[in-house]
Order: sequence, then structure tokens, then C-alpha cells
Amino acid sequence: MMAVSRSDLLAWLNELLQLNYTKIEQCGTGGAYCQILDSIYGDLPMARVKMNAKHEYEFVANFKVMQNVFKAKKIDKPIPIEKLVKCKMQDNLEFLQWMKRFWDSNYGGQGYDAVGRRRGAPAEPPATIAPLSTGARSASAVLGVGGRSGGKTPISGHRAGSTQPNEAMQALQAQLREMSTHMEGLEKERDFYFAKLRDIEILVQQQTETLESQGKEDDNLKEIQKILYSTEDGFEVPDNVPVDEEETF
Repeated sequence: MMAVSRSDLLAWLNELLQLNYTKIEQCGTGGAYCQILDSIYGDLPMARVKMNAKHEYEFVANFKVMQNVFKAKKIDKPIPIEKLVKCKMQDNLEFLQWMKRFWDSNYGGQGYDAVGRRRGAPAEPPATIAPLSTGARSASAVLGVGGRSGGKTPISGHRAGSTQPNEAMQALQAQLREMSTHMEGLEKERDFYFAKLRDIEILVQQQTETLESQGKEDDNLKEIQKILYSTEDGFEVPDNVPVDEEETF
């Protein structure tokens, strides 16, 4: 079957789901993929899907909902979550093309109220994170690094130092804000997964203590603890470093 073009895919997606996506990579948040499935089956838990997700841990949560649907409906198709959540165009283009073929084969032609199924939840097009080098190039261009040809004076007649430093500062401040937002998302993602690991650790400890009190042991629990407490180069706790006894994790 002939592959559908990017523009045709976006037109189909926006019409079906009443969205305003402008780039294929915006599908990497997982929300649109989930709702495509909902348009087919009508029973996907849309309340658990965050259509305006902004951080990678939210993207992953959306794809987990999708994975559960694939499993329940016995859809034999691996979901490359680690690639898709990076919001790269090629990975999402290939997966969206597959989703379109799957939809063509399984959609029954019934009416679908996309906005109603979202219950009015925000669904503005997600902003994908641009490479930081873009901002760096912009700042270099503003500063005039390597950008002047033959040492010509700018047409405006202004000497260097009049308006260019202000423009350069604004570009750098914009890049700093972008990096700060990105860092905030990474910190939330870190805390999200750390909390899950901590819950697992507590559960394993409780179960191990229960078995020990009964004179029993479980090899699987030991293996889980071994994984939890293993270290890698660069992540070991340094020797002779005082530990705050009041600190808890």
C-alpha cells in the first residue's frame, strides 16, 4: 500500500479528532494516537489521556494507556515508545502511517464526537522541544559571528554596540527560559519515576520481612533488591562522605 503523505496525514488527523496539529512530531505526546484508537472502539479511557501533555513522563503515561488497549484488543504491533516520545518526525511519521492503515481497516464508519469524548479537555497543539543548538545559532547570527560579508557596514548605518547587544541578550534569555522549562520537565520526570521505585522498594522490604519472620525466603525478591541497589560507574556513593542521619528517601 502506498504511504500517505505528511500533509494528507495531518489533514486526516485534524479532521477526525478536531485538532490543529501542524507537525507530525506533535503526535509524539501520544494523545492523538490514543484518540485514533478511541474513534475505532469508543471505549478508551480518555479521562486518563492528557491531550495537552508537555513533559516526557506525561507522554509515556499516554502511551501506557495505548499499550493497555493494544493488549486488550490483541493488536499485534509493538509500540516504540522510547523513540516516539522524543518527538522526532520520521519515527512518528512511520507510526502514524501504520495507525492510518489500521484505522482504514477497522473503523466502522460510525460518527465520532472527538471533542465530546475529550470532555472539553484542552487539546491545543503540543509544542515540541527544539534542539538547543537552534537558539545558539540564532544568538550567533544576532551577534554577527561569521555573518558579515566583506566587513560591510550594516545598511541601517548603526555601529556594532547600538542595538545588537540588546537583541543578542533577548535571544540568550529566550534560550535560557527554554532550557529552564526543559529542566523543570526532566526534574518532574525524575521525581515521578523515583517515587515509583521507592514504592517498589518498600513493598519488597515488607514482603521480605514477612517471609523472614516465617523462616522463608524468595529468590525473586532478592533479585529485585539486587537490581534496586545496584550501581554503575559515576553513580556510586563516594567513600568517606558523611550522611545526614535525618535525611529520608
